[in-house]
Amino acid sequence: MTRIAAIALLGLALGACDAPTEPGARFPAPDRPVSEIGSNQFSTEDQRDSRGEAQTVMDLAEIEPGMTVADIGAGNGYYTVRLAERVGEGGRVLAQDIDRDALSRLGQRIERQRLENVSIRLGETGDPKLPDNSFDRIFMVHMYHEIESPYEFLWRMWPALDKGGQVVVVDIDRPTDQHGIDPLLLSCEFEAVGYELVAFKDAPELAGYYAQFKAAATRPAPGEIERCRGDRAAMDAGAQHPAKKEKA
Repeated sequence: MTRIAAIALLGLALGACDAPTEPGARFPAPDRPVSEIGSNQFSTEDQRDSRGEAQTVMDLAEIEPGMTVADIGAGNGYYTVRLAERVGEGGRVLAQDIDRDALSRLGQRIERQRLENVSIRLGETGDPKLPDNSFDRIFMVHMYHEIESPYEFLWRMWPALDKGGQVVVVDIDRPTDQHGIDPLLLSCEFEAVGYELVAFKDAPELAGYYAQFKAAATRPAPGEIERCRGDRAAMDAGAQHPAKKEKA
C-alpha cells in the first residue's frame, strides 16, 4: 500500500479523540420526512464547474490556505479534491461518508491524484465521528436532508468546530422528502442544538441556497432539545413560514 493510500484509509489524526458517544442520550426525531439516500453524484463535475459551484461556495466560506476542513457526505469527492487544492500543503481535508463503497472509491481517487493533505473517515447516521476542536469549516453540501437523526448528528458535530469554526450548508428550498429543506426549518434545527446562523444567500448558481452557522456559546443537553415543527401546508405550497419548536 502506498503512503497516500495508507493516509486515506487510516483517517485524519487531528489532536483530540472523537467526541464521547454517550450511548444513553436520547434525541428527538425530526418532525418531517427524511430523504432517501440518493446518488452521491448531484450532477456531473463538469456541469458543476461550469456553474462555478465549488469556487462560489469556497469563496463564500472564505476558505484559505492552511485551513482544516471536513467534507461531510463526501461521496465521489467533488468538494474534497477542490478543497484540498484550496487549502494547500499546509491545510488538511477530512472526507467523511457513511457509504463504505463511496469511501473506497474516494480513497482510490485520492491516491491517483496524490492528495497527501486528504484523509477519509467512516461516519454514522447519527454521528459524523469527527475529532474535537479540529475544523475551521465543515461542509454539508446537498446532503443535510438525508440525515436520519439530524438533532443527534448536529449535536455530536458541535464540538468538532475549532475556535471561530463554522458549518457551511448548501441545499434546496423544497420538502425534505424531495431532496431539499426549507431554509427556515434548517435554521430552526441548527439553532435547536446550539448553533447560530451567521450568513444566508439565495444562490441559483448553486442550484439552491447557501447558509453558514457558528457554534453558540453553549449547546443544550439532549433531553433539552426542542424539536422544530413547520407549517406543513405552507411548506407544501412553497410559502415562507415560521418554524416552530416543541418539546419532543
